[in-house]
Amino acid sequence: MDELDLLKKDWEKGESSFPKLSYNDIYKMILKKSSSIVKWIFIISLLEFVFWTFISFFLKDNKSMQRFEQYDADYILIPMAVVGYIILAYFFYLFFKNYRTISVTDNAKLLMENILKTRRTVKQYVAFNLIYLVIATFVVLYIEFDKDQLLISQAQQAAANGEAFKFYAVLILTTVLLLAIAVVLLLLFYWLVYGILLKHLNRNYKELKKLEE
Repeated sequence: MDELDLLKKDWEKGESSFPKLSYNDIYKMILKKSSSIVKWIFIISLLEFVFWTFISFFLKDNKSMQRFEQYDADYILIPMAVVGYIILAYFFYLFFKNYRTISVTDNAKLLMENILKTRRTVKQYVAFNLIYLVIATFVVLYIEFDKDQLLISQAQQAAANGEAFKFYAVLILTTVLLLAIAVVLLLLFYWLVYGILLKHLNRNYKELKKLEE
């Protein structure tokens, strides 16, 4: 039981050696905690973006990446990257806006609405990242099949041997398996980071509902 629980219990009992807290005192504590949580959601989302950007630049000199850059697929990759960055920038704006909105909220009803809005924004952000990963994976696979001469040659050889189905099945299943592992790892990360923050935010929401009853 944290400090807020103890103080709220004391407030409800109306008898204790602790200073008596009013409704507004408890509301302000919930507001402060909620504002802090949303601020951390915004900060962590930015740190996550910086981390993945650093990783992409770090891997740019990798042989596989250099080979992929020779495919002349900028007509697909650049629009995808631009759209991705625009949507991410929009989510960063929403996170910051949610933080600013919650920080200046002056009544419990609005605070509850803003908490729900923040939770919804985080879930949409996580869903976008996972969907973008899946789309990007299959776009890369398409480019590989279209441009990679070694892969094209292997596919042609498999077709000549009557094993085209087996070749494509193994390739697609391997891709799906690796993609599933990546999605699970990302979900675990999001659950550990954003999930814990949302859990505390949801707890604040429930506290507000009790205050309003």
